[in-house]
Amino acid sequence: MLPTLFRLFSRLPLPLLHNLGALAGWLAWLLSPTYRRNFSAHITQAGMTEAKTAAIAEAGKALLELPKIWLRPQDEVVERVVKVSGWELVESAWAAGRGILFLTPHLGCFEITAQYYAARKPMTVLYRRPKQDWLAPLIEEGRGANLKLAPADLSGVRRLLKALKSGEAVGMLPDQVPGKGEGAWLPFFGRPAYTMTLAARLAETGATVLLAYGERLHYGAGFHLKLFALSAPLEGDLMQRAAQLNRELETLIRQCPEQYLWGYNRYKVPAGAEPPGAMQARP
Repeated sequence: MLPTLFRLFSRLPLPLLHNLGALAGWLAWLLSPTYRRNFSAHITQAGMTEAKTAAIAEAGKALLELPKIWLRPQDEVVERVVKVSGWELVESAWAAGRGILFLTPHLGCFEITAQYYAARKPMTVLYRRPKQDWLAPLIEEGRGANLKLAPADLSGVRRLLKALKSGEAVGMLPDQVPGKGEGAWLPFFGRPAYTMTLAARLAETGATVLLAYGERLHYGAGFHLKLFALSAPLEGDLMQRAAQLNRELETLIRQCPEQYLWGYNRYKVPAGAEPPGAMQARP
């Protein structure tokens, strides 16, 4: 039933999907106390409560636009990007023969960045299999048609390194909570968040690091792909570089706070990992 509904949504016009998504966002807010609690706590922690009302609706749009991004033909998906800013950064990396590390947080249409780039040159993305078994084949069918998928394990890390060293592009969600042993507790909007260190490690290859997201335009008009260089070169040890990337993400999110997924449990403690308070309490 759910896969059939997902495929049906992929055929609906984007404006209709966004209208339905806005409704879905409010339903999730009203029906789930846990979601509502996380959402309110996170956006308040970041000091962006003025974006709260819009962000509730935008979260639903982010969900219902996924079928169209994953399951429609690549040329149709790419046509949804009606404006691009910062593409000269990509062309500069190409000219220098450098790999590109795209860091796209849960902001706007975070799936369309990779699809847009992959229509031009090969791209490998970090892939963590979803908990819902019915969803995995659809993701793999959609992403896998145009992108190289690297599993979130040691073999996947090797694929990412190989791609960057070959001058290709790699994409990941840098604000995704990693598994135990794959991250460190670092500040994110003033609160310790278990943060992946992989992005900071991959930057050691000499790849060009770019921040990217697809801003969702009003009335289903498409997306504005925005690309940014880091505000300063990554410096220091691994933890310092990972903390710097968190600050870069904060700056990016402040540009469009109403389109960040504040309901995502960014501050959760991964299974088996100690919470930051327990670690700080040790002598």
